[in-house]
Amino acid sequence: MGYRILVAEDDRGLNQGIRLALQKEDVIFDAAYTLEEARRLWREEKPDMVLLDVNFPDGSGFDFLRQLRASSAIPVLMITANDMETDEVTGLTLGADDYITKPFSLMALRARVENIRKRTERPDTKVYEEAGYRFDFEKLEFYAGGREINLSAPEQKLLKLFAAHPGQTLSRELLAEKVWTDGMDYVDENALSVTVSRLRKKLEIKGKDSPIRTVYGVGYVWGC
Repeated sequence: MGYRILVAEDDRGLNQGIRLALQKEDVIFDAAYTLEEARRLWREEKPDMVLLDVNFPDGSGFDFLRQLRASSAIPVLMITANDMETDEVTGLTLGADDYITKPFSLMALRARVENIRKRTERPDTKVYEEAGYRFDFEKLEFYAGGREINLSAPEQKLLKLFAAHPGQTLSRELLAEKVWTDGMDYVDENALSVTVSRLRKKLEIKGKDSPIRTVYGVGYVWGC
C-alpha cells in the first residue's frame, strides 16, 4: 500500500495537473470533483493526505475540513482561488496544515506537500518521551509511568508507528500492513484488535486515559 492522496478540486484540468505534478512511485491518487465525491472517497479509501479546494458546486471545502477534524488529524492542504486573508485564517483556524492560493506554481505545491508529508510521517523516531512515557526504539527499552514494560515484536512495531505519527489517524489497513511485514498473504483481521488491546493494557498509567484512541470505522490515533 502506497501513500494515498485525495485531490478534491472541481477544476478537472487543475485536478489532473496536480496529480501529474505530484506523481511518485509510492503515491496513489484519488480524484474528487465535488464534496459528495470527496466524502465518499474519504470513507472508502482512507487517504493519508487531502488537498482540498474551498469552492465546490455543492458546498464549501471548509465544511468538509470541519468534518475531517471532528475525527481525524490527517494532513490537509487547502487550495483556493480566494486571496483574502480571512479565508487563509479560516482554513488554518479549522485545522488545515497549510494553505496555497491560485494561481500557484506546481513546483511550490510539490514542495509544500513534501514538507507536510515529512513533518507528519516522522519515520525515524528513535526515542519518544512524553506524558510519563519513554520509548527507546534503539535499545528496545519501554517505560510507562516509570515502570519498564516488555513488548512483543508486533507491539513494538505498532508502538513505533504511533510514536512517529502523534495525533494522526492511522487506518487499520495501514497498521496491519506495517506491523505484519513478513510476506503473509492473509492476516486475521482480529489480530490487530488483539495487539492494540494488549498494548493498551501494558501502557496503562494510573489516573490516565489510554493514549491509543479508537477512531471508529477508520483506525486508531495516538495522543497523550
